[in-house]
Amino acid sequence: MSKADPKVRTSFYESVQNYFDKAAVHTGLHEGLLNQIRECNSIYRMHFPVKIGDGYEIIEAYRVQHSQHRSPTKGGIRYSNHVNQEEVMALATLMTYKCAIVDVPFGGAKGGVKINPWDYSAEDLEKITRRYTTELIRRKMIGPAVDVPAPDYGTGPREMAWIYDTYRAFKGDDIDAAGCVTGKPVNQSGIRGRTEATGRGVFYGIRELCSIEEDMKKLGLSKGIAGKTMAVQGLGNVGSYTATISQDEGGVKIVGVSEVEGAIYDANGIDIHKLLQYRAETGSILNYPGAKSFGKDQRTAIMEFDCDILVPAALENQITMENAHKIKAKIIAEAANGPTTSGAEEVLLKAGKVILPDLYLNAGGVTVSYFEWLKNLSHMRFGRMEKRFNQNTYERIVNTIEKNSGKPISETEKRMITRGADEIDLVRSGLEETMIGSYHQCRDILMSKPKVDGLRTAAFVNAIQKISSDYLSMGVFP
Repeated sequence: MSKADPKVRTSFYESVQNYFDKAAVHTGLHEGLLNQIRECNSIYRMHFPVKIGDGYEIIEAYRVQHSQHRSPTKGGIRYSNHVNQEEVMALATLMTYKCAIVDVPFGGAKGGVKINPWDYSAEDLEKITRRYTTELIRRKMIGPAVDVPAPDYGTGPREMAWIYDTYRAFKGDDIDAAGCVTGKPVNQSGIRGRTEATGRGVFYGIRELCSIEEDMKKLGLSKGIAGKTMAVQGLGNVGSYTATISQDEGGVKIVGVSEVEGAIYDANGIDIHKLLQYRAETGSILNYPGAKSFGKDQRTAIMEFDCDILVPAALENQITMENAHKIKAKIIAEAANGPTTSGAEEVLLKAGKVILPDLYLNAGGVTVSYFEWLKNLSHMRFGRMEKRFNQNTYERIVNTIEKNSGKPISETEKRMITRGADEIDLVRSGLEETMIGSYHQCRDILMSKPKVDGLRTAAFVNAIQKISSDYLSMGVFP
């Protein structure tokens, strides 16, 4: 396997493979097994016509299944005019490792449709989505036991509902049809908490890192997430939820934000709710009251903002050899897929930075997608069986305490203490447990292997070891 030259600018896919190769040497596994884990199993490139207006457009699209060591395969579908085969391969590859790290029993996959979704009407997008789904059905590349898509950049619950409806039209006798896709609207077999899941997972990961005093001391920071300063690149689904949850639940001060139109900075803090409202009203974050503005040609200035935590939540290859040395943040929390090139990572690690890698940190989406898939297969809402039982049990305990202590408990406190868990409570609890447990698995590898130089390499080692165990148990490699 080739070794990356940090002086050469690498593509997204090359960076992913370089990260794999860097970690593989720490596993002690046979090269043949490593090569099987490394390569994409299935790549489907398609072109199909769709009637748009008075004519037809030929749409280019992809579905890549990286690994079937676990079934079904799992991964989002992005709509972007930057989609190409190599990008989809990289994203599918990351999905395999991501699922392994958070112990979600899926192989990795990804899809892409090469369009700018904002150039099309809702009616045209529906035509494109349904035709893309039809192509996947014809090639047997979608189904609750085969391959389960989800939202990604440029798509959301609406597109997932179209996919579900199209699949159901072809597979009307499949009782588990709802499990063919996740990220659906809640009223169409979706799950509460899915929309915020990736951003919430990012928050849990950052919070867990900041909770370890030993690691914070190395960075010259105090223990705990409260009071830390954060800059967020990208206010899409992931970036906006990361920022709002970090601010509201973690006590983080948001000092910088960037979007396509530019960037803003305010050392005194930016109320992210007010900023989102301001952008909805004006169409831009620029000239937000009290903040310094940087125009479209300076939007990458966010990388140089003075802050504790930098959250790249946009697209890949944002931190490169050209700007890595300018980053002041001590923690780089990769909310996006592939925001840091392999060469830039070496620069950051040598500078003493901590990188929370994408294949761990943004796994909240696939974790909650897994919960949605389980809900669809079980045909039962989370909490339906136990909520009232737990609530009644808690009420009896509180009444006993009140009776024995002789001290009354207010009705407000009673309701808060005795409340049974709803679906969203269980989803958030499961996500929190997953992100905390997975972080410590990766950190333990980092601490136990002196030659492993960062959390990303540790995360890859963790993923490779788990995937290799699956392959070996299958008897493919005796």
